[in-house]
Amino acid sequence: MKIILSSAIASSVLLLAAGPAAASCGAAFCTVNTDWQAQGTWGGAGAKFDLRYEFVDQDRPMAGSDRVSVGQVSRHHDEVSTLNRNLVLGYSYNTQAGWGINVQMPWVSRSHYHVHNHHGAKIAQRWNIDGPGDARITFNLPLTKQDNLNLLLGLKLPTGRSTVTNNDNALAERTLQPGTGSTDTLFGLAYHSTPNAGPHGWFAQAMWQHATAVRNSYRPGDQVGIDLGWRYAFNHDFSATVQANWQIRARDEGRNAEPADSGSRFLKLSPGLVYALDRDTQLYGFVQLPVYSHVNGVQLTSGKNIALGISQRF
Repeated sequence: MKIILSSAIASSVLLLAAGPAAASCGAAFCTVNTDWQAQGTWGGAGAKFDLRYEFVDQDRPMAGSDRVSVGQVSRHHDEVSTLNRNLVLGYSYNTQAGWGINVQMPWVSRSHYHVHNHHGAKIAQRWNIDGPGDARITFNLPLTKQDNLNLLLGLKLPTGRSTVTNNDNALAERTLQPGTGSTDTLFGLAYHSTPNAGPHGWFAQAMWQHATAVRNSYRPGDQVGIDLGWRYAFNHDFSATVQANWQIRARDEGRNAEPADSGSRFLKLSPGLVYALDRDTQLYGFVQLPVYSHVNGVQLTSGKNIALGISQRF
């Protein structure tokens, strides 16, 4: 039985633009990085499946860096809550030559509630969305002989629907849809310390995401992530980790976007634990806590995110 844990996530850098109105629904995924190969915890050639459950309860409206009550800042829609319960199935394969591929396919289960302000009337509107989200394919290419520095290249594909309606046939806002409708390019670098050097290890990753092909006049804002994490193995079976998560996203663009209420900056801290059931199977759990938050306009945020999963190596 063997395990060493590490991880790191935090996303960073981009400048934000300006624009007109309506609060963001705040649909989200947990940003915890559970890619063991990228973090160097499981080296060598072979395949791995990963199944992760994410719980992201966005019930905290914010304006700028301040929490606000529902409807405190006047908007066409007063956003109340978005509950995200996602399942993410991942598959990765790494060759003897050091390069590899990672595929992630999410299933989105999302409940959203807001109040529509219509000529003085307040109309409650709800959406319950279940379906596949946008898939991601990433290739990692070694840049050093030790295989601890990797170039990351990939695509996010428009596999999730972007035209979901509720029972009243009202179209959900684009940020609430399970898919963005765009094809995005991914570019990044990842570095990890050698896992056999001792109980300590660390990991860093930077990733940029840009929508290169869009549809229906909606372009999601660019994102760049800088991920940093540290782990400590107590023994062969049990490890702990902590991640610093910095994330900045640019404003969305297009006729169907909400530029004034999109774009954000987040710093989060994510402690986690991992337990090895055997040499090739490990369980993990993370809690993600906000340290700093700033949103453009009015947006929904979460008090904490939870990620639980199992990884199986073949």
